Amino acid sequence: MSATGLLGDARLSRDALLGGRVLLHQPLEGYRAATDPVLLAAACPARPGDKVLDLGCGAGAAALCLASRVAGLDLHGLEAQPAYAALARRNAADNGAALTVHDGDVDAPPAALRARVFDHAIMNPPYFAEVDAPSPDPARDVARRERTGGVGLWVAVGLRRLRQGGWLTLIHRVERLPDILAAAEGKAGGVAVLPLAPRAGRAATRMIVKMRKDSRAPFRLAPPLVLHAGPTHIRDGDDFSPEAAAVLRDGAALDF
Repeated sequence: MSATGLLGDARLSRDALLGGRVLLHQPLEGYRAATDPVLLAAACPARPGDKVLDLGCGAGAAALCLASRVAGLDLHGLEAQPAYAALARRNAADNGAALTVHDGDVDAPPAALRARVFDHAIMNPPYFAEVDAPSPDPARDVARRERTGGVGLWVAVGLRRLRQGGWLTLIHRVERLPDILAAAEGKAGGVAVLPLAPRAGRAATRMIVKMRKDSRAPFRLAPPLVLHAGPTHIRDGDDFSPEAAAVLRDGAALDF
């Protein structure tokens, strides 16, 4: 889909994140941000004045959620699909956020981005393997399906863009933890994993991982964050647990 087609207002929704603190234009079809970028932004330990890079920023959901919680960031995004990069710029302007969006792929960042060093890198890499069946929507397929290098490439590129002691934060499926740890071996430490369980008593399917460049601190596994209240979904609308609602609606940080 062309950038012009994707950006036509008739093909966009305007969705509220963080209880309306962030308003996001995104395509009605294709990749759509949900809870993952909000959780990712909440887990980034950025402080005012820090330099932050959102790798694969899409329409800007994670970067803008982070900007709404932490003031004064030097915020940059990298996006391979021009239509989504244009949406990220539009969303940043609409939300009054200073976000510089760079066009380019993770495996070939533009020179202007390679010249910078960051305090934090955040990322929501594609969840599905290169060999998985493609999505019928091309833009959604690019956003959700890995190419050569997989999550290890994302981790390596993120760490490369960090200063010594900088933090990398990502959200992914739990079965990819071995690949993430392998990519960080010898380059980062202080790895902390927060499992995301859909409901109490159910196995976590996703996780948030933090690591610090050049650190030798030990690995930590945090207690899971239970996202939904009750054993099953029994009513229309969301049924977030109080802990998840504090993050997803009220903009609380995730400290683990």
